[in-house]
Amino acid sequence: MPAERTLAILKPDCVRKNLQGEVLARIQKAGFKVLSLKTVRLTKETAGAFYAVHKGRPFYDELVNFMSSGPCVPIALEKANAVADFRTLIGATDPREAAEGTIRKLYADSKGENIVHGSDSVENGKSEVAFFFSESELV
Repeated sequence: MPAERTLAILKPDCVRKNLQGEVLARIQKAGFKVLSLKTVRLTKETAGAFYAVHKGRPFYDELVNFMSSGPCVPIALEKANAVADFRTLIGATDPREAAEGTIRKLYADSKGENIVHGSDSVENGKSEVAFFFSESELV
């Protein structure tokens, strides 16, 4: 099976709680190859552009405000079946519904502040990685 790319973002709550190393260790232990990562501070405009697919939904403004509230860490990941495997690793959006042992079950406080973003399709994995990283940054 060929490798897929997916994007993880360690969200501002993850950085605020200083859990970046712990979460990254779990990602790597699950067999994901880190192609690139960086710490960024999203503006409301950049966060709005990234989450444009959700524009008009009730949670959109809250999401944009949250994602621009502090530093976050986008991570380009690669692995066979990366998108599905990563979504399994992180668990349901609402940590109360997430399976035991998943990243969100372990570390997230709420549906709105749920520690980590994961691409939801192979196509989005490619476009989301490209949103944050140029090809030359992916090593």
